[in-house]
Amino acid sequence: MATQKVKRYGQLIGLKPEAFDKYVADHAAVWPGVLKTISDCNIRNYSIYFKDNLLFAYFEYIGDDFAADMAKMASDPVTQQWWAIMKPMQQPLATRAEREWWADMREVFHVD
Repeated sequence: MATQKVKRYGQLIGLKPEAFDKYVADHAAVWPGVLKTISDCNIRNYSIYFKDNLLFAYFEYIGDDFAADMAKMASDPVTQQWWAIMKPMQQPLATRAEREWWADMREVFHVD
């Protein structure tokens, strides 16, 4: 049986201090349609952590075409509504790459 290829991602973004309570409450009750789209786009083990007004996201991608899956996610109407609520609470890093909202991080160590 072939093993499934997994690519790990780490991302970082700021969170406006006044938005913390709402952000946490919203994520305690993420809409089912958003969760379904995340799964349908081949994302697994998705977690978001908070420290010092920064959000760190970790997820594993099990698909074959990350760009296509991210385009699929971005075109989902329910996800677009969710993002419209989340984005005003977030503060992208000045050092992020062009066209990034969450700044992608480079993995420098991993052990299973």
